[in-house]
Amino acid sequence: MNRRELLSAGGAFLLPATVAVAPAAQTLPLVGVLRMNSPGTERFEPIFRRDMGRLGWQDGRTIRYRYAFAEGQPERLDGLAAELVQAGSQVLLAFGLPGIAAAQRATKTIPIIGLADDLVGSGLVQSTSRPGGNTTGVAVLGYELDARRLELLHEMAPHASRVAIVHDPGSGLKDGPAKLAQAGSRLGLTLTFFPASSRRQIEQVLDAIAGSRVEAVNILASPVLNGARAQFIARMAAIRLPAVYEWPETVDEGGLLAYGPRLSLCFRYMAVMLDRILHGDRPADLPIEQPTADTLAINVGTARALGLPLPPSLLLRADVVVD
Repeated sequence: MNRRELLSAGGAFLLPATVAVAPAAQTLPLVGVLRMNSPGTERFEPIFRRDMGRLGWQDGRTIRYRYAFAEGQPERLDGLAAELVQAGSQVLLAFGLPGIAAAQRATKTIPIIGLADDLVGSGLVQSTSRPGGNTTGVAVLGYELDARRLELLHEMAPHASRVAIVHDPGSGLKDGPAKLAQAGSRLGLTLTFFPASSRRQIEQVLDAIAGSRVEAVNILASPVLNGARAQFIARMAAIRLPAVYEWPETVDEGGLLAYGPRLSLCFRYMAVMLDRILHGDRPADLPIEQPTADTLAINVGTARALGLPLPPSLLLRADVVVD
């Protein structure tokens, strides 16, 4: 990709050699951003604005953004996507399989950049190398790491034989729970699955977990679940249960353990793709990006508060340790 230097070691950006004079506001390209959660619950906006700024795109001067938030209610996605199209968005950014599908239902022509587990396996694009249609994006393939996260949780809390699996049925492949159940069986664990696809269901699941006999929790990848990470972190601390998350950044906020690609890297991929599309590339020809670097993050302070002894082998392998 022409600007792959942006993703090199250290995350350095190459600024454009010249800065064009900003056109009148009404002629600035408008980017519609479809979010599953509420304002203030996501890290996306400040990181993405920074990355776009380093590519030469300044909000209000050379580009405009319009945000639509579903407030944790998936049933609102279709209406919000339609509103972004009617507002004149020239590119749509969408998150999670339901969000991307809603954007595709709203338009067959406006370019869509999505971030989800598996864009190909879900049928949202034709192939990794040539997505086809009007959609490209970033596939984190989080379900491929679900078993690995379960292993790490077991290593962190070997006493925990009963594990709750919190998953969003709308954000992953249908056979994901079955594969995770097989991994649990190999580890000698008893898994209980708790589905949650909305903010209301998350509250119910947290209450159910608190009243159950589970001894640890694995929270799978999902925009809805990630948007509720503060709730999960607080409740896990209150009921003293170890939990593992997908995004390493969650550990910075008090989560015990996380393993997966950095969310900030995924946002950076999206910025580079948006820059290319705004310069004339077609989404059909932009290969799906797949982060290959996974980060193991541990919060020592949270482990200490839970009374968990930290296995030295786990600490030695950690990429990020927060105290």
